[in-house]
Amino acid sequence: MPLKDLMAPFYVWKRAFEKPYTTAKPIEERPGAANYRGFHTNDLDLCIGCGTCETICQNEAIDMVPVPGIRPKPGDSGLRPMVDNGRCCWCALCVDICTTGSLRMTNEYIWVSSDPDVYRFIPGTGDNPWDHQELGYRRDPEYHLLRLERSDMEMLDPEQSRQSFIEVVKGYSAEQARKEADRCVDCGICVATCPAHMDIPEYIKAVRDGDFETGLRLLYRTNPMPATCGRICTHRCEDVCSVGHMGDPVAIRWLKRYICDQIPEAEYAGILRDETPTNGRKVAIIGTGPGGLSAAYYLVKLGYAVTLYEAHPQAGGMLRYGVPSYRLPYDQLDKDIDYILSLGVTIHYNTRIGREAEFSELMEAYDAVFFSTGLTEPYGLGVEGENHPRVLSGLQVLEDVTHDRDPGVGTQVAVIGGGNVAMDAARVSCRLGAEVTLLYRRRIEDMPADPEEIHEAQTEQIRFVTQAIPVQVTDAPTPNQVTIQWGEAEMVPDEKGGRPRPVLMEDRMHTETYDSIISAIGQGGDYEFLSQDYADRIEIKRGKVVCNQHRQTGIPKLFVGGDIANNTADAISAIADGHQAAMGIDRFLSG
Repeated sequence: MPLKDLMAPFYVWKRAFEKPYTTAKPIEERPGAANYRGFHTNDLDLCIGCGTCETICQNEAIDMVPVPGIRPKPGDSGLRPMVDNGRCCWCALCVDICTTGSLRMTNEYIWVSSDPDVYRFIPGTGDNPWDHQELGYRRDPEYHLLRLERSDMEMLDPEQSRQSFIEVVKGYSAEQARKEADRCVDCGICVATCPAHMDIPEYIKAVRDGDFETGLRLLYRTNPMPATCGRICTHRCEDVCSVGHMGDPVAIRWLKRYICDQIPEAEYAGILRDETPTNGRKVAIIGTGPGGLSAAYYLVKLGYAVTLYEAHPQAGGMLRYGVPSYRLPYDQLDKDIDYILSLGVTIHYNTRIGREAEFSELMEAYDAVFFSTGLTEPYGLGVEGENHPRVLSGLQVLEDVTHDRDPGVGTQVAVIGGGNVAMDAARVSCRLGAEVTLLYRRRIEDMPADPEEIHEAQTEQIRFVTQAIPVQVTDAPTPNQVTIQWGEAEMVPDEKGGRPRPVLMEDRMHTETYDSIISAIGQGGDYEFLSQDYADRIEIKRGKVVCNQHRQTGIPKLFVGGDIANNTADAISAIADGHQAAMGIDRFLSG
């Protein structure tokens, strides 16, 4: 062995007199770097419990758990992440994927305890000293694992759309649909908000996989009118989409439509394979809107003989007679209706209960009766002169157009209202060649119409006049016209914290003349079909029929649903009511 190697250990001793390079108190003197990935913290108020952090964690170090004091609500599951530091590898993918930016990592990394259970904790609960630590890892605001922009939807040019009743929205291509489906994080927050509780993540997965048959079966589990809802649903699910906290919400409605657009109606029966047993009991349904059709579908699958009664010559209710074809092409509505009828459902058209058939006869002839007759009685303007012959009902204008009748609106039209009926009446009048002014008593942001309806109406050159309160309707100087006097409104804050209320400023009045004024300020229910002895036994509160959670009225065999019984007044809620009523009727009749 060389002498150098023998002497090497002795050279180490010279280091004994040098200043050491180690840190004497590493726990006290070595804080983590400003962007260090240490222990987790979470803003519990900002967090919505979507579970994307749990899904992305490759070590299964995160579980979603309930937290005392936090309850589920629309857009919030009520759960919060629990982190197991025995499994965590500090990769921070959970922070990068967090849809609200609530989950972060502090620069604290030292935690000494003999109790292994303490290392499984719920960040943000205030039990740990670093919960309010500002330093540590955060996702860069410009960095996202998800694509935040929605896939573009091809639409008719506004100039083209205002000249025809061709469908405005053209739908997704295969590439667009797959790209949009890829944006879904599979959190399921949307399911609780959907009135029908559709399995949204699963049917979006079906789009991603190109498995449209599975997608169709998933749709029909809770919604037998998917081609319709894929076009006109109010899509409250998108309002709570977790991806929408960072960018555009996933286009859930358009993906539902995409599935139905891929499958011809002739193939529905073979794909769905719905069985219709017979149990010997009969149910009558009054009204063939979304509520009545939905109830019919689920009742016939339970074995009931179902008979529908419709006052009009075609089925669909307000979907056909209140929604223009440029929003809902009637062949798509018929696609849904025809499949339901193909299961053996009987329908009597042009049969108005109380006229061609008596309500009492149905109550005697059937084991149960469900009615979903909608809101068909327009509200008046509530001003002097509102019965002028040139003041038209928005609902009547829309029905005339459905029947290919000229509603006679003229070339200068004023529409009063801010809901979907007002937007449809204005846009229909525009397509009939009129210049349209829309008068609304509040602001645009207060309008109850769907935002896309408002936007499309504006792009079609409909003139919006907000904070305008009608005061009086009078004869015009020229025949076949009408004059309206309206005043500007001041928005006064509500003392109870509600939306500001419009107050008329009497010194700021305007007078305008039109060929017609279309009233579209809302509508109520028509209960004339109920004979008095039955009407006295059900409760009607604020214009709505009162029922229990099974949609059952005060008369045990009488059930109700749709706009006439709920406050949301949209198709998907009526569909959910119909499904719920079918289960309620089955519960009532089967004991």
